Amino acid sequence: MTATTPLTAVYPGTFDPMTLGHADLMARASQLFGRLILAVAAGHHKKTLFSLDERLAMAQELALPHPNVEVVAFEGLLSDFVVGHQGKVVVRGLRAVSDFEYEFQMAGMNRHLMPQVETVFMTPSDQYQFVSGTFVREIAMLGGDVSKFVAPSVLERLKARVARR
Repeated sequence: MTATTPLTAVYPGTFDPMTLGHADLMARASQLFGRLILAVAAGHHKKTLFSLDERLAMAQELALPHPNVEVVAFEGLLSDFVVGHQGKVVVRGLRAVSDFEYEFQMAGMNRHLMPQVETVFMTPSDQYQFVSGTFVREIAMLGGDVSKFVAPSVLERLKARVARR
């Protein structure tokens, strides 16, 4: 990269919903890289609570304070997306040792698919190390309080979704 070309990193995920842990990693990664693409996966392998458009909207709201963050939808291979957007780094969050084995395998596969791209693992801040989108969805669907784990705008969407079910 040159002084005029920002280093582009891609932070992929389904973000269903986007938690404060995701927002924390996004904010911190946006300080490390000149351009950060928050890549919201269509989620073909997961049944999502929110539609792709809803997840994009939540991510865009939380990305507003970070001018170098772009929120983009993607489907298909992450490697195709990263290379197509001139990415040089994939950012992945690790909450616990249990995340590491899967993420390590994925990083190895991505290295074979795109050897010019590095994977950077980041851990969330202490208060978010146990927060996952899956836990947040399950707690919300069972009527629990998730206000400490998501932004107010995401909380409102969660409450509306639970009320409709």
